[in-house]
Amino acid sequence: MSKYNQIYTDLLASITTERLQRGTRLPSETELMDAYQASRGTVRRAIEQLQERGFAQKIHGKGTFVLSPNPIEFQLGGIVSFHETHADLGDDVRTEVVEFTQLPLEGSLQQHIEAEPGTLITRIKRVRRIGGKRVILDINHFVADLIPGLDQTIAEQSIYAFIEQTLQLQISYAQRTIEALPRSKDDQAHLDLDGQSHVIVVSNQTFLQDGRQFEYTESRHTLDKFYFSDIARR
Repeated sequence: MSKYNQIYTDLLASITTERLQRGTRLPSETELMDAYQASRGTVRRAIEQLQERGFAQKIHGKGTFVLSPNPIEFQLGGIVSFHETHADLGDDVRTEVVEFTQLPLEGSLQQHIEAEPGTLITRIKRVRRIGGKRVILDINHFVADLIPGLDQTIAEQSIYAFIEQTLQLQISYAQRTIEALPRSKDDQAHLDLDGQSHVIVVSNQTFLQDGRQFEYTESRHTLDKFYFSDIARR
């Protein structure tokens, strides 16, 4: 294991096991350089990785401090499944399918899916639990002709893995919006809101390599666990 990975992994383990609790200052760059016999650049890279993933925050003139031990990181720049994002959390993550149905494309849903009216749509509602707490409600709509064979068992695992590995389809790109909206009846029924009046809604229209849209999804997040990151270039 490289020095960078060793430092990052050790600090991450201390944060996720709460040996370093929220608000605690991380060891300084100099302290880490001495402890690991590493260069300043190596230490800084490990700390920056913690910051990018939402585990730590640097305060100018004071140091770097621990944030939440398990933020829900949302990468703006890529298309990843829930299971890919949270694979490192293991048994702490669980998916519950609360609705699995098929319906024709009609009404307001036509604004979000590029397909003929009446096209058969598979709708799936999934509750994501992290650490036992219901923090995400995913409402997925898949074009049934493009994504055949979906069932509840697949929905409890990774639908994207099924699409890419079983159906051998290539997912290309997504159009995405993020907004804060008042909580809905679905949110109140399926999320642990703890009095929160709003949720963060991430909407995705996702397309295959050939340009056909196969999915429209609303991912509804509780405010206390949502975190997103991106790399911006000029």
